[in-house]
Amino acid sequence: MNVLTRTPTAQRPSAAPGRRPRARRATAARALSALTLTALAACGTVSEPSGSGAQSARATASASPRPATLAPGPAGLTPVFKNAPRTPASAAPAVALTFDADMTADQGPRAASGERFDHPALVSTLRRLKVPATFFMTGRWAEEYPAQAKDIGRDPLFEVANHSYSHYAFTERCYGLPTVPASRMRADVERAFAAFRKAGVEHQVPYFRFPGGCYDKRALRALAPGGVTAVQWDVVSGDAFATDADAVARQVLDEVRPGSVVVMHCTRSAAPTTERALRKIVPKLRERGFRFVRVSEQIRAAGTRG
Repeated sequence: MNVLTRTPTAQRPSAAPGRRPRARRATAARALSALTLTALAACGTVSEPSGSGAQSARATASASPRPATLAPGPAGLTPVFKNAPRTPASAAPAVALTFDADMTADQGPRAASGERFDHPALVSTLRRLKVPATFFMTGRWAEEYPAQAKDIGRDPLFEVANHSYSHYAFTERCYGLPTVPASRMRADVERAFAAFRKAGVEHQVPYFRFPGGCYDKRALRALAPGGVTAVQWDVVSGDAFATDADAVARQVLDEVRPGSVVVMHCTRSAAPTTERALRKIVPKLRERGFRFVRVSEQIRAAGTRG
């Protein structure tokens, strides 16, 4: 997701919430969702990847199967993935936890003054609980925390996807974010891939998450030559700026369905309760029979080639 700054927002149409929470929790869930949407402003058939960004992802992950991508959409537009099929072939339903490692191009002074945009404890908890996950990382984050980016990117439990370099919006009127011109959109994405390579990220995949979740046909057209698959989500965790880990956990548990993609954050200063919520979410979902997978596994399961 995204530059996590408090900016007045409207409901984002692309953040589909999934099932309605139980009635007794509806008020809390709506409040959490609204807060997360505010935070968004801050922070097919399967085919093989193509384009220089996808090629670099393949080159650095040659030891594992090639990550699948979706075929281009109508008129050759970048395909968009929100969730896997609701009726999985396997007995155990799958869910993908995704974590946005957000940092904008202009947040260097805040990091220099001591603000932490990383969250090592969260990464440690994922490892301890043996939970595969996909990190959507901005290039600026990888530059600020290269050792951590490399550590995450070398762990076979994880994969690193692209969240742009600058975390500027790819559409107009996206929660007050500065806008990347259409002529620079692909270059911004490639700059993030370059930052990953420089940091030594190995398990990078050719997936892209739009800052703020905002996109239109112009953005999908601009990114199409790079061969990436755009990844959205169907479950908003409500972790951004949340102070109640139990409420975050309840919202995720109420919303998750087979094949869900959950959006969370890997930023200490803006999502301080995420790690605690994770310790509640993971065992509860496992009790329900869910298994955790990376986004690449969900996309591969959506088709027959990869």
